[in-house]
Amino acid sequence: MSEIVDIPPSELSPPLLGTVLAVQANFYEVRLESSCDQDSDVACYVSTLLCTRRSRLKKIGQRVMVGDRVVIEEPDWTGNRGAIADVLPRITQLDRPPVANAEQILLVFALEEPTLDPYQLSRFLVKAESTGFQVCLCLNKSDLVTKEEQQQWQQRLKAWGYQPIFISVYNNIGLAELSDRLNQKITVLAGLSGVGKSSLINQLAPEANLRVGEVTGKLGRGRHTTRHVELFELPQGGLLADTPGFNQPDLDCTPANLIHYFPEAQQRLAVANCQFSDCLHRDEPNCAVRGEWERYDHYLGFLEEAIARQERLNQQADPESTLKAKTKGKGQTQYEPKLETKKYRRRSRRTQQQDLEELYQEIEDLP
Repeated sequence: MSEIVDIPPSELSPPLLGTVLAVQANFYEVRLESSCDQDSDVACYVSTLLCTRRSRLKKIGQRVMVGDRVVIEEPDWTGNRGAIADVLPRITQLDRPPVANAEQILLVFALEEPTLDPYQLSRFLVKAESTGFQVCLCLNKSDLVTKEEQQQWQQRLKAWGYQPIFISVYNNIGLAELSDRLNQKITVLAGLSGVGKSSLINQLAPEANLRVGEVTGKLGRGRHTTRHVELFELPQGGLLADTPGFNQPDLDCTPANLIHYFPEAQQRLAVANCQFSDCLHRDEPNCAVRGEWERYDHYLGFLEEAIARQERLNQQADPESTLKAKTKGKGQTQYEPKLETKKYRRRSRRTQQQDLEELYQEIEDLP
């Protein structure tokens, strides 16, 4: 009888981990967390790999997003390639823009060129607050306004519940303070086109070397220079996600939740309660929110949008609805009557075949 010998388990090499920096088509640029391999001296000089996604992940519907921490298999150190075998659990997730594991939003606006619009700024702030992330407000081109105007904006935004950072990318003002806020975090950069986002990234992460656009004279807006979401490494640590510019972010929150995205309204609700638990803070009696605060009119405007959106969703979700929504030119939505399903729907071939088989069976059963 042979003797059983216990063989100690072999030491398995740790999995190769990385962070997805960019996604284009079916390829993923992944920054390695540890670029040295015991079996290859070449690996010590490789910091990023161009990866594909395993077909298994596609079959199970596993999406790979910018900011994901992933497991890499079969690295080709010579060709700087690899394959994403798994996606580690996400701490946070944004769908628009698609970014995983972000911790804060850096909202960049310009004081001039283009001129700062309070209503538009308020809309961006509400959208940023709805993500649940920390919000850092940065006002660029501070060199184009006077100190008095800066103080006025500072006092105004303080009443809104924010402490903005005044910077000038052109004159290198305030960038050190801003860098401290971004240190060791994944930050999503957002704001209008033309406010200096690309120039700011070039200052904070010089290796990015982004193309910079100009503000058009006709509309006072910038041209979009960013086409896809990408993470840039900051010299002091941390990652900055550049996102495609957009002019009007969607307010996809419910009417009841909208008030929670106004810090000044939350201050009022912290010391008093509304009479009704479902108060929308419009004309309800004994409302703790309604009153003299600057952005109350902004809230009412956004509330009408949220109510209209909720009504559209309810109508689309109602199976008994007799109307259907059709999108026309220029993004306009028009409702048209639905056809009666049972009257106009064509019977499938399978149903017809089953009916024929039942008919044949009945004929065979006849005496």
